[in-house]
Amino acid sequence: MSYFIFLKNLDNVEATLYKIAENQSDLNNLNIITSAYKIIEDSQSNFNLVKFGNKYPNKYNNDTITYLDQNYSYTKKEELQTYVDAFKNQIKQFTYNNLNHPLLNRWNDYYIQLNNLNLNNITYPLNKSLEQHFNDSGQSSLNILQIP
Repeated sequence: MSYFIFLKNLDNVEATLYKIAENQSDLNNLNIITSAYKIIEDSQSNFNLVKFGNKYPNKYNNDTITYLDQNYSYTKKEELQTYVDAFKNQIKQFTYNNLNHPLLNRWNDYYIQLNNLNLNNITYPLNKSLEQHFNDSGQSSLNILQIP
C-alpha cells in the first residue's frame, strides 16, 4: 500500500497534503513524527497518478481522499528549467542535512539525473509533468513530495 500524509485534524480542508510515500519503508524513512499527521493508505494506482503529476490529493474526509485532475504545460524551456532548479534545490537541502539517511543515494542519483537532463532535447510545449515525461521515457521518476 501507498501512503498520503496530510496535516492532522483538517478534514475537508483543501491543500493539506504534506508528503507521499510509496510503501511502508519509505513512510518509515520520512523525517516526520507520524503521530503528528493524518496518514491515509491508498492504492498503488492512485499513488502513481499523484507521483506522475496526473492527480493531486486535494483534501481528505476521514480516510477518503478527494483527488483533483492536474494539467501541465511547459510552453518553453525556461519554465521547465525553473521547475527543475527548484526540485534540485530541495534535494540538495535534504542531502546536505541528512548525510546518513537511508535514502540518501536515491536522492543523490535523482539529483544527478535532473542535473544531466538536456532540456533542449524536449519538444515544447511539454503537456505533461516532468515526472510523467521521465516515466514515459523509461527513466527513474520521483515526486518532490517524496523527499524525506
